[in-house]
Amino acid sequence: MATGREAGKARGVGRSESQETCPGAHSRHRSSREDPGDALASSLFVLGGARSGKSRFAVETHRGRASVTFVATAQAHDADMAARIARHRAERPAHWRTLEEPYELVPCVRACADAAGVVVVDCLTLWISNLMLRGEADEWIVKQADELAALLGLGAGDVTLVSNEVGEGVHPPTAEGRRFRDLLGTVNQRMAAAADRVVLMVAGLPVDVKAPR
Repeated sequence: MATGREAGKARGVGRSESQETCPGAHSRHRSSREDPGDALASSLFVLGGARSGKSRFAVETHRGRASVTFVATAQAHDADMAARIARHRAERPAHWRTLEEPYELVPCVRACADAAGVVVVDCLTLWISNLMLRGEADEWIVKQADELAALLGLGAGDVTLVSNEVGEGVHPPTAEGRRFRDLLGTVNQRMAAAADRVVLMVAGLPVDVKAPR
């Protein structure tokens, strides 16, 4: 996890691909012949523990789609994270578009969801961590999560969100660790309530917690 100093440096970096808007943001008209799966917008929330297969499941769910924007929230603060990011990128279909957005996730998803295709966000866990390291208050972070959940509730587009289930592990020994666990748990509840479908990954196997109505 990045230090506060690293998070401060991140705020000063210049423009990157994360600041691009998704293509076709001014039109929601889509032809079923272009991408049959786009006919009906839906939302999917995928959560699970570390190495449970969350990211793989999210990718495989949409591998056959013609237009997918992958929004990555991770930042390569060290060699291990850089290698992990590179591995995940290599596992995604080559035609998918990748945007890196560690902080301003709500406007990014809103813009991409207004465009044709699917939006996959991986993951909310690092998004919350990034906002905490930037010094944001819990109330503000939850407000951002509520805005993201509202996008799912409006059915603005096909959106898949990935997050960690951190409430079933070892009790965090530090106050900041407990704050992170509680905050992410609150955010996960907001997303689960708003999503059409919720899947819990257990040892690589998807367990449907909530099915579309």
